[in-house]
Amino acid sequence: MSERKTSQTWLPMSRRKMLGGLLVGAGTLLTGIKQNAYGRRLKEKGKILLSGMPAVPKGLEVAVTMPLIEALHGRRARRFALGAEIPDGPLKFKSRHAPMPLGELEQMMVLTAAAGNTGWFYLHPFNPNYVPNLPNYASAAGGRTFPSAAGFHTSEIFFTDDNGTYFLPTRDADNLIKTDESGATDLNAYLQAHRSRIKKLSDKRMAIPPKPAHIEMHNPWCVNVPGSTLIIPVADLAQHHIAVLCYLVQNGACLFDDINKNPIPGIEKFGSLVDVKNPYPLTYVEQLSLAEVTAELSTACYAGALML
Repeated sequence: MSERKTSQTWLPMSRRKMLGGLLVGAGTLLTGIKQNAYGRRLKEKGKILLSGMPAVPKGLEVAVTMPLIEALHGRRARRFALGAEIPDGPLKFKSRHAPMPLGELEQMMVLTAAAGNTGWFYLHPFNPNYVPNLPNYASAAGGRTFPSAAGFHTSEIFFTDDNGTYFLPTRDADNLIKTDESGATDLNAYLQAHRSRIKKLSDKRMAIPPKPAHIEMHNPWCVNVPGSTLIIPVADLAQHHIAVLCYLVQNGACLFDDINKNPIPGIEKFGSLVDVKNPYPLTYVEQLSLAEVTAELSTACYAGALML
């Protein structure tokens, strides 16, 4: 496996400038709902914090100044892209343009939205069962852009585009947000830190047969087509389930085999650690683990879609 070559072409953008963009967005929203004076103050403050923004690509400026509420309301799962084609049916249409892939900066913005490291994980601040200690069931040192049950974070993402198939591991990263003496974060450095972790697995786009066993049939016209980037989040369900078992023990719970109606042999020896009289059904805990990783993968995709 080879790593992608690191590019240094992106323009630096500090967290201060990003904050300025958010303030401009908030000011626009408040002005729109008639809180004019406060809205104007926020917009003015935002413009001051955005000094130097004209040197930033226009699309990036739009991204950091877009209000969250606008991103939420404007999210669409299937936009019609350049080069796309709906081959049949009442909406049959073929673009007259060639496919236009995401640029390098655009793609990294989407990838880090879907699986970016957000700095040190702050742990869970309180659990009465742990006093005077802190809960220790998190399995990762760093947080990410999507939530994970109890901080387990067992998922990773793969992606494929016209140039190949890749793996972007962020699960075991510690803190990829580096700040200077003033506390500002350079967006360029943040994206480069993630880009340096990308491993190229193949020089070809991943081949996914357009059949129901592999892809929902309402998707082949727009998914994994030329020009597209397909992000594939993958959860380690076995590892997550082991973490759930540890979590249950740490909180005084245990299991029984509800399929065969059998208790775990010897579980009575651990009555000082877990409640052996009220065990959880194994099938419930398995379903819980599956639901938790599904939520993790879904919110990762949702975060990536919001960036688009």
